[in-house]
Amino acid sequence: MRIKPIELLLKESADESEHSLKRSLGPVNLILIGIGIIIGAGLFSLTGIAAGQHSGPAVTISFVIAALGCTFAALCYAEFSAMIPVAGSAYTYSYATMGELFAWIIGWDLVLEYSVGAATVAISWSQYLTKFLSWFDLYLPPQLTLSPFETFKGANGQLLHGFINLPAALIVVLVTGIIIRGTKGSALVNALIVTLKVGVVLVFIAVGWSHIDPQNYHPYIPQNTGVWGEYGWSGVLRGAGLVFFVFIGFDAVSTAAQEAKNPQRNMPIGIIGSLVVCTILFVIFAHVMTGLANYKDFIGSGAPVAIAIERTHYPWLSKAVVLAILIGYTSVILVDLLGQSRVFFSMSKDGLLPKVFSDVHQRFRTPWKSNIVLCVFITLFAAFVPIRVVGEMTSIGTLLAFVMVCAGVLILRKRQPDVSRPFKTPWVPVVPILGILTCLAMMTFLPGDTWLRLIIWLGLGLVIYFVYGRKHSKLVAPVE
Repeated sequence: MRIKPIELLLKESADESEHSLKRSLGPVNLILIGIGIIIGAGLFSLTGIAAGQHSGPAVTISFVIAALGCTFAALCYAEFSAMIPVAGSAYTYSYATMGELFAWIIGWDLVLEYSVGAATVAISWSQYLTKFLSWFDLYLPPQLTLSPFETFKGANGQLLHGFINLPAALIVVLVTGIIIRGTKGSALVNALIVTLKVGVVLVFIAVGWSHIDPQNYHPYIPQNTGVWGEYGWSGVLRGAGLVFFVFIGFDAVSTAAQEAKNPQRNMPIGIIGSLVVCTILFVIFAHVMTGLANYKDFIGSGAPVAIAIERTHYPWLSKAVVLAILIGYTSVILVDLLGQSRVFFSMSKDGLLPKVFSDVHQRFRTPWKSNIVLCVFITLFAAFVPIRVVGEMTSIGTLLAFVMVCAGVLILRKRQPDVSRPFKTPWVPVVPILGILTCLAMMTFLPGDTWLRLIIWLGLGLVIYFVYGRKHSKLVAPVE
């Protein structure tokens, strides 16, 4: 339960040596990092799943509820990120308030969320790339786009197995190379990608608006089927828990705090700014999508946006949207890998993980060894494991992190009321308490198997902590 003093965290933040991360991100970069991961896989897939199976046209309300919970958490994140501008996000904040064990739990959980998210998006990216190339009569061999656990029919009708998902592996390696070269370069690539995909989202909204059929909004909240979470208000709340996945972006912003210029000012701008921009876009996007097609048409579809586009008179838009998905997925992978390595960087600096994860490149000032190790792990997962639905699994870990950050604000306000806070969460304790209650409520509306996955992963993490991390923590004397 030992706590890492804020004075020590601030000392690390002020370190400008060759062993520290380079501060190169301004407020616009930080907002774009948030948008880069928020507008991606979730918007183009989970919106349709939430509407078709849970919320109906009221998926817009689901987004508002999810955004409300995020707003409470974002205000708490903003206070911590300005007060403790150190890489590590919720892990670092928990270390300063609740103690080492809680910090480990959150850090270990965030690592899984970023890892599984990056690998899964890479696999989906490969599938969309295959579809996009087929429109131009370019066909990749199925053996090179499927894992060994996936099958396809050969020319003679024989059932064959894939060998490796090569595009998924290559995109992870490519993005890792961009990240190793430097955060500023990564931010530039991300900014270009974000500009392109936001443009396509705006085109979809503009084109689709004139083709909305008002009948598709009736009933706005479909009657519950008798099964909890299938339509009705329970479905709206289940949908909120599902689409919460897309709001992980501002957590990724906070992982880059140690690379932000003037973090006391820019971190709150980046966190709150990305949340506001994306919430507005999401609600309008969902409104247009469910207005173009009946919500039941999205049931079981992996490409709900394509279904909505078919209701317009612009078939060319399908290619543009798939291209936007490819671009969007690339930026999601980039921010996932960036956030994950920064959490590992902080845990390694604290001695809880081996030093290899905090070694900084002499020229690029990035944790390049950590990037390479994580790249190998995620590449193997993307290349040889079939895709799984991980939206809900990612959401529960993110919600847990948000609960801990909101609780941390309450604890630190009580323990150290006089610490300098460049940004203060308003209406304390009301905002943190509402953040905790909202996030816990959405967690209870997620399926039981997501809780089981969380418990198993955290159990494995606790074993590693007590075997290695606890003994090597820099808050205690080195163990002989």
